[in-house]
Amino acid sequence: MAGAIGFALALAAVAALAVPHGRERILGLAPGDFAQLAALIALGVLFTGWMVEQFRARWMQGIAALLLWTATAGALAGAYGYRDALRELSVRVIGEVASGAPVMTPTGEVVVARRLDGSFTILGRANGRDARFVFDTGASTVVLMATAAEALGIETRSLDYVVPVLTANGRTLAAPVVLDTLSVGTITERRVPALVARPGTLHENLLGMTFLNRLASYEVRGNRLILRGRSG
Repeated sequence: MAGAIGFALALAAVAALAVPHGRERILGLAPGDFAQLAALIALGVLFTGWMVEQFRARWMQGIAALLLWTATAGALAGAYGYRDALRELSVRVIGEVASGAPVMTPTGEVVVARRLDGSFTILGRANGRDARFVFDTGASTVVLMATAAEALGIETRSLDYVVPVLTANGRTLAAPVVLDTLSVGTITERRVPALVARPGTLHENLLGMTFLNRLASYEVRGNRLILRGRSG
């Protein structure tokens, strides 16, 4: 049993080292898939060692252990076979539990999980203060609620609401402003043009194209929004 535990710990260490391996494939598998496979094999080794110990003690215990091992092996095989679906489900759950929290990858990408309602809400920072946005490629500019603008230190009563915009609640007017900084994760853009909607006409901030167009790229892959900033 001690040997099985040692071998399982070695496999677990290999799995942990494979996670930050970047995009280079390991034995023909993506680093994430390789890490999952190594972890499953480690669990299998532990269960096998435990089952052998049970057989050495008593036959009835051994038979019970064999049945448990068979059920566990089937569950592990099923989990590995449906790993992509389980990964996507976990991402959706993370999108609800840690709604909008950006995650930075070792390759410099910023990843946000999709919410169960299908949207991407993003926790960013504007003018050095926290602000939550909805990812919206249909918005030609970043748009702020009046209450959010005030929280960022913008005096909304002195703004000129002269820009016509179309919102979910119909047409309204918005005021042009410039955000000193707008950040999502490690990506920061300066002097970002934005609009402030009239009070009561917008119920969420929109992360529009005046920010998105400055990125090196962005894409929706499964249930993940991936943002890539420009180097330098």
